[in-house]
Amino acid sequence: MIKNALLEIKRGSSELIGEERLISCLKKWFESGRNWYVKAGFDPTAPDLHLGHTVLFSKLARLQQYGAIVQFLIGDFTATIGDPTGKNQMRKVLSREEVLLNAQTYKEQVFKLLDPQKTQTVFNSEWLSAMSAADLIALARETSVARMLERDDFEKRYRSRTPIAISEFLYPLLQGYDSVKLKSDMELGGNDQKFNLLMGRQLQKTYGLEEQVVMTMPLLVGLDGTQKMSKSLNNYVGVSENADTQYAKILSIDDEQMWRWYELLSFKTLEEIEGLKTSGEHPKAIKEALALELTARYHGEEAAQNAKNEFDRVHKRGEIPSQTELFCFDAPVWIGKAFMEAKLVESTSELSRMIQSRSVKLNGELVTNFKSELGIGEYVAQAGKRKFARIKVG
Repeated sequence: MIKNALLEIKRGSSELIGEERLISCLKKWFESGRNWYVKAGFDPTAPDLHLGHTVLFSKLARLQQYGAIVQFLIGDFTATIGDPTGKNQMRKVLSREEVLLNAQTYKEQVFKLLDPQKTQTVFNSEWLSAMSAADLIALARETSVARMLERDDFEKRYRSRTPIAISEFLYPLLQGYDSVKLKSDMELGGNDQKFNLLMGRQLQKTYGLEEQVVMTMPLLVGLDGTQKMSKSLNNYVGVSENADTQYAKILSIDDEQMWRWYELLSFKTLEEIEGLKTSGEHPKAIKEALALELTARYHGEEAAQNAKNEFDRVHKRGEIPSQTELFCFDAPVWIGKAFMEAKLVESTSELSRMIQSRSVKLNGELVTNFKSELGIGEYVAQAGKRKFARIKVG
């Protein structure tokens, strides 16, 4: 049992430090039902999550199946400092009101994956706000500037003479101190969080506690297949996006990427995933199953099936979407103006490029003339694979 549990827990992870203690926690749970505690800290610096964020949540949900109580830590105090991880400059400081508003949105979204009965939501302002100047100085004595400069991003900024605020040095210490206060058995984080997670182990040892297990998870590659998932790169699938959009976006990933998403995001077991790989099914059908599973997770089974039916109707049978917005114009109207106002393209230059790449249609017919005008009548306009609008002229 423990061997299989370890395989499921470790799947997709980048690194596991302290495996012996993890085995001990699992052994106690299997033998006596004793729970153990897994910390995952999140600074609510943005209101919405995407599937890249849910890699950690999916792992936490898996750990809950093996006796873990998740310590879902909202870094409402540390968010006012700003985690410097991966940044070449100091993060913008958020107001407490912004942090709390974002935190509420996080909670609403994460409980679509986590079992609320096996989750403790905690805010680190509870103990960090109570620290005196003397407490903070005492904590700062537990590490050195040289140790901080071992962190890759700090070292790069130091070498390039980019300013590093003292408050940024405090961030890893405060995150580590969270593990002391919570007496965490394990902590999860992304690859880029390894330094901070190890600080938790260091401080727990200093304060006479058993060192926590540390597991790091890779960053999810986005829809472009190359860069990490990010809203700024527009290669993301948002947790709060509608079912139709989620389903269609997930289907757009390539076949190789699909298996990585199964490993990191699916709740199917390793055995079930291996069965899919050897089933002989077409990759498209297997990808549809993944899209259905993930869409159902955030919108329910019925909405996910409706999204599949809508996608099949539009992209397999060539029909227009069931809910297509209508835009009306006086006659005649230049196609560039019509497509811009119908929000099918962001610029006329984008429309020109799409016409040249043969991805613009009117009533199912390819558009080849950028200068063409639409006369009196009704049209179904299409830009690319997923953007449709009904246009009425006159």
